[in-house]
Amino acid sequence: MPGASFPVDRVGERADAPAWMVRLAGVLTFTLLTGLGAQVAVPLPPYGVPQTLQTLIVALAAMGLGARWGMASMALYMVMGWVGAGIFAEGSSGVDVILGQTGGYLLGFIAAQPVIAGLIRRRDGTVRGWGALVAAMLAGHAVIFGIGVPWLAWVREASIGAAFFGGCVVFLPGMALKTAAAVLIGLAVWPRSVRRFW
Repeated sequence: MPGASFPVDRVGERADAPAWMVRLAGVLTFTLLTGLGAQVAVPLPPYGVPQTLQTLIVALAAMGLGARWGMASMALYMVMGWVGAGIFAEGSSGVDVILGQTGGYLLGFIAAQPVIAGLIRRRDGTVRGWGALVAAMLAGHAVIFGIGVPWLAWVREASIGAAFFGGCVVFLPGMALKTAAAVLIGLAVWPRSVRRFW
């Protein structure tokens, strides 16, 4: 049911590792997964902005790590790509990518973390059901597109309407599939992840 809740405990320390080590491992894992997701890239017309698996990983990072650690993982991803690691789409790297047509989407990965995390967990520590998961995924994508589309329009010197089509509308079928995948994965692993990482 959409209103179902899953009780979770407050974050504590694992028996075999301090909590900070577990969280650091989670941050590094999602940083690397985001880089791997970027390599599954299909450039879409008219601007060649690639459809990747990154936004699926971005959503799972927010669910698994929470707002602060999810933002840390996405910020680390950007820093690693900035300094030369080929972890942006299609193995690219460098400041030119961040300042290029996909830079707004990369910033959106960071900004989406507190939005997604905030929608799926209540103040009392419980996490909401699948309806909230769907809403969180859609809201997270809205943040990413909300930053990425105006950035694309500015870089390509295009109208907002043209950028909205080429930087958002063409991605909607893929967004729907990734949202469904994130919800299914989230329902399976997210209550446990909240106890361990948040």
